[in-house]
Amino acid sequence: MSIDDPRVARGMQAQLARRRALLDGGDRPLGWKIGFGSDAAMQRLGITAPLVGFLLQSARLEPDATVSLAGFVKPAAEPEIAVHMGKDLAAGADRDAAAAAIAALGPAIELADIDVPPDDVETILRGNIYQRHVVLGRSDSTRAGGDVAGVTAIAFRGGTEVARTSDPQANMGNVIDLVRHVADLLAACGERLRAGEIIITGSVVAPVYLEPDEQEFAFVLDPIGRIAVRFA
Repeated sequence: MSIDDPRVARGMQAQLARRRALLDGGDRPLGWKIGFGSDAAMQRLGITAPLVGFLLQSARLEPDATVSLAGFVKPAAEPEIAVHMGKDLAAGADRDAAAAAIAALGPAIELADIDVPPDDVETILRGNIYQRHVVLGRSDSTRAGGDVAGVTAIAFRGGTEVARTSDPQANMGNVIDLVRHVADLLAACGERLRAGEIIITGSVVAPVYLEPDEQEFAFVLDPIGRIAVRFA
């Protein structure tokens, strides 16, 4: 597979070089992230598939951790589904193979900082799609294969519900197809989607932009579990 969009090719080359430098410096891999996967976002950027970034262990926060937003330009919280990979997945895998590689699903919150305008694909990728932190909840192995049937996603801000959907794939796309996309794109860049890695699959609702006096953001992926992050 080759990358047809030169903006994506250049952006991924720079992004993965940065990742390798961070790993060489002692950080450890956690997995991958998907961004700009809604139909509206892809149309606005002129892309035909979501963008892919990386996650490192240094960015991971425990549930209910407290984090400072000092230095953020435009902080955002995104409630997402985390895919826990149970097997390596090579490029060109069909849907059955991709589903068989998914060991579990769980809730995730990504904290992003929209520090440059989200209008240039190469710049977005070079900056790792605004990634700052990720909170991961429990993984549910009964959802192996990417099963989201009967799942409801609910976001809370300061204890008040701000978004809810019973179709979490409507905004982000199909879980299995997203996993296949990550595997294909990584292979085109000389990388591989590996067992033990996590993919956060994009916000299930519109991102929530955080205020300086923000206290807490919580996400319930019912019936799997609840996670939250607090702000200093």
